Amino acid sequence: MRVFVTGGTGLIGSAVVAELLGAGHTVLALARSDASASAVRAAGAEPVRGALADLDVLRDGAARADGVVHLAFANDFSSAEAVAKAVAEEGAALGALGEELVGSDRPLVTSSGTPLAVGRASTEADPIPTEGPVGGRGRTVMGVLDLASRGVRSSAVRLPRTVHNEGTGGFAGLLTGIARKSGVSGYPGDGTQRWPAVHALDAAVLFRLALEQAPAGTAWHAVADEGDAVRDIAAVIGRRLGLPVESVPQETYGPLGQIFAADQPSSSAHTRQALGWEPKHPGLLEDLENIQP
Repeated sequence: MRVFVTGGTGLIGSAVVAELLGAGHTVLALARSDASASAVRAAGAEPVRGALADLDVLRDGAARADGVVHLAFANDFSSAEAVAKAVAEEGAALGALGEELVGSDRPLVTSSGTPLAVGRASTEADPIPTEGPVGGRGRTVMGVLDLASRGVRSSAVRLPRTVHNEGTGGFAGLLTGIARKSGVSGYPGDGTQRWPAVHALDAAVLFRLALEQAPAGTAWHAVADEGDAVRDIAAVIGRRLGLPVESVPQETYGPLGQIFAADQPSSSAHTRQALGWEPKHPGLLEDLENIQP
């Protein structure tokens, strides 16, 4: 299969590109800079020069492909305005990709986040939030899944709060970055809230399986660790960096504070049974041991 990938040079995207190529697919990958284009070529894929905001480039990439995997996102959480801008940019991009695929029965796999289910681990059957700081992403993903009625084999891989590799990535990576700057390895509240996690290489396998197998309009959970307590995550970070570990105000985390403070374990039982996905790489707490002082 010839696959067009957005976000193919990021932590998750580079793993997805390698997984697709290793499974015999060919890959076109969006590249917004010379450095990104060089990285795409070095991985064995063909660069498509452009940014996520270049809708004509996205349409052309989708037109040239047998399927699309979307992973690009601005990942600017510095302010509520920055988050809103990133969400709007992604919404327009997925709209363009989806319209190009209408009526073709080709797959479109997008990324999403695991939802919150009060008092229990969320499952693939739970709806993703369409309100709150990143509710716009939820509305966009629902629009992608609705393309199933228009001849697109659309699916969503729901990613947990931390997708990690060699101790970096995801919300745990944000905690590490804040700890380095502040001198404290912090956590909001009492730290008993749980975050699910997955290794990037395991997530990449699920993106490939969704591309190859997922029925139209379905959602899947890329969850290896159902939920690690945030204070346990902070404890490893603090030990690796030689910093004190303590509770800090929710406001420390800016527009993500509300999400950081929530208990949000998640299950992937259905995904494992239906698609035969089985995580094989280190869990989050073990992988965080790779953090360097």
